Amino acid sequence: MQITDTIADMLTRIRNASNAKHDSVDIPASNMKKAIAQILVDEGYIKEFQVIDDNKQGVIHVTLKYEGASKVPVIRGLRRVSKPGLRIYSSSEDMPRVMKGIGTAIVSTSKGVMTDKKARKENVGGEVLAFVW
Repeated sequence: MQITDTIADMLTRIRNASNAKHDSVDIPASNMKKAIAQILVDEGYIKEFQVIDDNKQGVIHVTLKYEGASKVPVIRGLRRVSKPGLRIYSSSEDMPRVMKGIGTAIVSTSKGVMTDKKARKENVGGEVLAFVW
């Protein structure tokens, strides 16, 4: 089956596994997905990720993060913004703030994939990929 929007597929897999309280989830690998996973680790939304080479595309093994013994997911919400049918771009001045600064926007810029805060700091705009809170 051909998946049109691979980033939306990645976010959906993470959202579903988190809601089902799974310890980890496997996602088909790509450089964009690795960059997004690295941002999720840096911002504290997931514990870690490992890239497993299977002599094909590869797999990203994401270990999810929970709060307390009741396993409340750290990721409260995960939303795809720019879609293949409707791309959303933003300048550094108009960069969106997620939940008034509590959440994080993941942005693809000419200097790589980064958070909205870093994009504002480096004064670059780009495609707004997703919101995480």
